[in-house]
Amino acid sequence: MTYPASPPAGLPQQPAGTAGPVAERMDVAVRSRPPQHLIDAIVSAALAEDAPWGDLTCQALIGPDLRAAATITARESGVLCGTPAVEAAMRLTDPRISVRFPLADGASFTAGDVLAELAGPAAGILTAERTALNILQRLSGIAAMTQAFVREVEGTGARVADTRKTTPGLRVLERWAVRCGGGANHRSSLSDAVMVKDNHLALLSVDGPEALTAALRAARARLPHTVHLEVEVDRLDQIEAVLAAGVDTVMLDNFSLDDLREGVRRIDGRAIVEASGNVRLDTIAAIAATGVDVISAGALTHSVRSLDLGLDVPPRGAEGGGATHDLS
Repeated sequence: MTYPASPPAGLPQQPAGTAGPVAERMDVAVRSRPPQHLIDAIVSAALAEDAPWGDLTCQALIGPDLRAAATITARESGVLCGTPAVEAAMRLTDPRISVRFPLADGASFTAGDVLAELAGPAAGILTAERTALNILQRLSGIAAMTQAFVREVEGTGARVADTRKTTPGLRVLERWAVRCGGGANHRSSLSDAVMVKDNHLALLSVDGPEALTAALRAARARLPHTVHLEVEVDRLDQIEAVLAAGVDTVMLDNFSLDDLREGVRRIDGRAIVEASGNVRLDTIAAIAATGVDVISAGALTHSVRSLDLGLDVPPRGAEGGGATHDLS
């Protein structure tokens, strides 16, 4: 199946002034989508967790020939993310289930919008329902929260990035959801970049700032030239020792707004400036106004609320839905 990079023909147009950002988000959603084999592995594990020995309710009550049509509908507004996981949940449960998505990942939706249309064996749809919804609700919640954070920093030049504070086993999907919401990704794992944090500094700074600079320079000399080196500081007086080592990014952690402005002034373009700590929807605009380049927010993934989405099978005999027996 395909996942369009722009809204399918016939969909309502986005409000004036939002078409550009929305279209860009959907394009990013397509280009940054995780490989299908990773999505399948996550969904397969979730299905096995939810029905380790099959769906006892469906086995007892829903005949194998009963077919159904169903929809996943939004009960509140948000940003869509996770359609490949819904497709995988249905396909891995019963490949005879067909799935159609009226909207693309990265698209905004409102309450009442149909996000997916399903048809096929009823037992399969019901067995996969909770797994599909759990993932879609969480990823769309992350995308919606990220969109809200990004809107707060528009016009400042600051980028909103995620952190490694993700749900174990779901990082690849949650990072994608941040992209669907218009945010940026920080390092994916401990293997992707060197990031010296407070506990590292506690071990490296015992002999003073000169020792810290020497340790960072030695690390830089051992690293391939393509590896990014970032150091977190929590005091202004740590900045010079870190910059002397030629680091790529300085993270100003839990700084006051005045200290953020002073930190940006002292760094003066010699490194990327990242702000972290106490980043909330009601604080991020002021943080961005200090002149930092990147704002990393763990709240995008660790404090997100899953959106209210529902899968409904119309009553049998209802127009356009319900269940039928396959007598072929």
